Amino acid sequence: MTQSGSAPLAGITIVAMEQAVSAPMCTRVLADFGARVIKIENPRGGDFARDYDDVVNGPGGLAAHFVWANRGKESVTLDLKSPAGMDILHRLLDGADALVSNLAPGATARMGLGPEDLRERHPNVIGVEIDGYGPGGPLSHKRAYDLLVQAESGTCAATGYPGMPAKPGPPVADISSGLYSALSIMALLLGRARGVTEGPMPDVAVSLFDTMTDIMGYQLTYTQHSGIDQQPLGMSSPAVAPYGAFGTRDGQTVVLGTTNDREWQRVAREIIDRPDLADDARYATNPDRCEHRDELNAAIESWCAQHDLAEIQKIADAAGIGNSRYNLPSEVIVHPHLQARDRWRPVQTPKGEITALRPPPVIAGFEQPMGAVPGLGEHTDSVLAGLGLSDDDIAALRADGAIGPAYQRSE
Repeated sequence: MTQSGSAPLAGITIVAMEQAVSAPMCTRVLADFGARVIKIENPRGGDFARDYDDVVNGPGGLAAHFVWANRGKESVTLDLKSPAGMDILHRLLDGADALVSNLAPGATARMGLGPEDLRERHPNVIGVEIDGYGPGGPLSHKRAYDLLVQAESGTCAATGYPGMPAKPGPPVADISSGLYSALSIMALLLGRARGVTEGPMPDVAVSLFDTMTDIMGYQLTYTQHSGIDQQPLGMSSPAVAPYGAFGTRDGQTVVLGTTNDREWQRVAREIIDRPDLADDARYATNPDRCEHRDELNAAIESWCAQHDLAEIQKIADAAGIGNSRYNLPSEVIVHPHLQARDRWRPVQTPKGEITALRPPPVIAGFEQPMGAVPGLGEHTDSVLAGLGLSDDDIAALRADGAIGPAYQRSE
């Protein structure tokens, strides 16, 4: 295994003015690959996601959203409304490779940190702004949260049941926007290293709305060319049939899926023992089966209700048919597949050690560092000292309110 200094993004510094999920997810991914992430927080409370709840090592602990999206970062408290605080920020940007933000629309421009400002004062910095709707449109001025964008982009209309739309559980708009932003930074860093990118580094704008309309690509393409708004089908799919969740004899839920005609034949003949369905011309093609999905689902549901989950999965595996067990989050935490593949790692937090899942990429010879979750302002003094400020300088900034109180580690 390589040492942490050999991490792919070792030597890269990211300054983040971030809150909630989208930008923190972007910078967490970069930190997992070895980048140094300096998280700028307001001295008066910091990232508001810190206060969503207190369940991690609680009561009185840390917020689950914050712990999930902020490991491996250094927290620096700066009052960016003060000249001294802005001066410190610019000194940090002098040595940074990227500035990531997801503030309210127009906030960075008002602070003198918009794309034009960065190109003039910090030409080596990639400016990445994550917002709700992107510039230049009738919704550009609006605040946007994950649920709001999922509704606006049609995502909720593709989830749930007819007349009962639902938001996908995870904050998909936030997460995906963060990942697109991290990918953009990595691509531009690679271009710079290869000499492809010359002159001031380009700025990047990623909107939650653009991200979700891209993720809705199948649904939008289907409707664009058919004129039909597909109805949501809960745990099924409007694209293929049969495909869905079915109750088992032992009170479990099995999910079975077919993706082509050959698989349908195996389901009918080798699993539910219904050669009559396999031979029926009404079900010969996937469009045919989608038209008659209720009939096919009823046949599969009847068969599953007469068999236990383990038996169903054994038969499906033998037939080469995809299947899974419907799990609750509490069951996933103790999932044997995660245990067998050693997916959990210890992570330090201000409230003690926790375990967290390793990042998805498995890279030969490198394991992501998964650094500690920072307390509010925990690294202010050390980061400022790294800029050459003396203890007296730091004390003066603190007395002036440009930085937050000295960090006190809780026991």
